[in-house]
Amino acid sequence: MSVGMSQLSTPSVLGLWNTATRLPLGDRVFSVLFAQKAPYFFSVRPRFTVIEPNHAELVIRDRRGVHNHLGTVHAIALCNGLEAAMGALAEASIPADRRWIPKGMEVAYTAKAAGDITCIAETDPEQWAGALPDSGADLPVRVRGELADGTVVVEGVIRLWVTPRR
Repeated sequence: MSVGMSQLSTPSVLGLWNTATRLPLGDRVFSVLFAQKAPYFFSVRPRFTVIEPNHAELVIRDRRGVHNHLGTVHAIALCNGLEAAMGALAEASIPADRRWIPKGMEVAYTAKAAGDITCIAETDPEQWAGALPDSGADLPVRVRGELADGTVVVEGVIRLWVTPRR
């Protein structure tokens, strides 16, 4: 997500999510629109289930379109899901006078990704307060992907560069 999805900030991603989820199938409509904003997310067809400050979750369904040659969810599909969850979290959490851009991703694949994967991104409120210097700050977002039984199949950190808005 190279531009921090700043265009989605007005109205806010969190506001759109809160409005959409009050409607029938609103979470699915929101998910499609979010994925269209950054087209490479559409390949994993993320279905958001939680968006709130400091926490976001989405599900990648286990289907042929995201499989590798072993029939499990491909590593890059997992990374796309983690980055989409991180993007929603960042937009729901960042102070209005700041902007963000991903700086890097470090992940470890810890188990076979055989099944639907819940991608989770988390931060602590204090991290955003610490990202307020005028020169910019590094902010680590914890990410992981889990199977329905809680098995973690991928985990890591996506580092954001947070700077003042111009």
